[in-house]
Amino acid sequence: MNKKCLSLLLAGLLACGMMTLHAQDSVHIDLNKAIEIALSEAPTMRIADRTVDIKREYKKEQIVSLFPDVSLASNYNRTLLKQTMSMDMGGQTMNIKVGRDNTYSLGANLSLPIVSFPLWSSLKLSSMDIDLALESARSSKIDLINQVKQAYYTYLLAKQSYSVLKANYDNLDASNQLVLHSYEQGLVSEYEKLRSEVALQNQKPTVNSAATAVRLSAMRLKVVLGMDVNEPVIFDGQLSDYEQLVLNATKPSEQDLQLAYNSALRQMEMGIEQLEQSKKIIRGSSLPMLALAGAFQYSGMGDDGGTFTNYPYSYVALSLQVPIVGWASTHYKLKQSDLSIQNMQDQRLDLERNLRLGVQSCVNDMEQAIEDLASNSETMRQAQKAYDIAQKQYEVGMNTWLDLRTTELALLTSQLSYCQSIFDYLVAKANLDATLGVEQ
Repeated sequence: MNKKCLSLLLAGLLACGMMTLHAQDSVHIDLNKAIEIALSEAPTMRIADRTVDIKREYKKEQIVSLFPDVSLASNYNRTLLKQTMSMDMGGQTMNIKVGRDNTYSLGANLSLPIVSFPLWSSLKLSSMDIDLALESARSSKIDLINQVKQAYYTYLLAKQSYSVLKANYDNLDASNQLVLHSYEQGLVSEYEKLRSEVALQNQKPTVNSAATAVRLSAMRLKVVLGMDVNEPVIFDGQLSDYEQLVLNATKPSEQDLQLAYNSALRQMEMGIEQLEQSKKIIRGSSLPMLALAGAFQYSGMGDDGGTFTNYPYSYVALSLQVPIVGWASTHYKLKQSDLSIQNMQDQRLDLERNLRLGVQSCVNDMEQAIEDLASNSETMRQAQKAYDIAQKQYEVGMNTWLDLRTTELALLTSQLSYCQSIFDYLVAKANLDATLGVEQ
């Protein structure tokens, strides 16, 4: 008896361990966790971070050009045929061969820019490139968060729509069982029985399609998060969890709808600043440039078999370059830059107008979704009550299957509309946050 109890206990512990292990196989992820995973695993964020690093390394490369540039140089010459010089010596011509068989030189060269306006302006432009890359990375982050929200809400809509359709199918199945029972009792005709069975069978493809939509939306969400599509993950939450959030939402004020943090506008403003800085580079190219140069060389020469004569040589010099004719091309380049700046300013104005239109559209969609949810919530409760009454009446023979089916369709429509109104609000809110530059 004791052995039997011990065996049952061990079997129970093993079953509990297997259930716990199976539960640990799947990871539960909510919306906040999904955003966190996407920001750390999505390839787009890694690409954006590397782009910033590239710009920073390029700036360091330009800073190096401000330091002295020192180079070593060496040279060796072997004379194959010496140069001959002719000299008139007292009425007689004398031919003299000049040079040595072997000549070599070894030395170091130094150069340092002292005054270089284009170089200084280029360093400022590199700093602007880093700021633009950082803003572009922020834009990628905002877009990714919006994609995660959209994909997550789409999954919740598909999951809750499947639950509604599955519940409707179960109601149809229960109604069909009542019809079959009534038919066996001779209370309903065969036509009504067939109509009930056909309605039940017609609902199966819809339920299967909804189940497929849930799987596909989950796979798409995993792709957005940078995860393997076959990884066991359970996404928590229901659309109904956001009902109070939608119903308690208030209309945003004008201060809340400012576009100061919109990434597209900020990038365009930075682009205009870069064009202004490029004008300084163009002007700087027509200004004088001063540079320091120096060298030390050690050279020697000699014939084969003879001794080599060595000569050290060094110098320090200041080099000043003053463009004279370059101002003409500079004038036309500046006019081109002015036209490019005017084009970008007009593009920014057009973008701002379209963004304001998009913001207003999102606000309108949110307000419409709030009104629809308030209406659909009440309609769903009434439809549920009507269905319960119709079901009881059908069970006692007070109405027909068609009356019951009508209330079922009304309940299904109201439930789907309820889910859609919550989804519409959440999507509009996510788009509004992305347009306003909200990072969470």
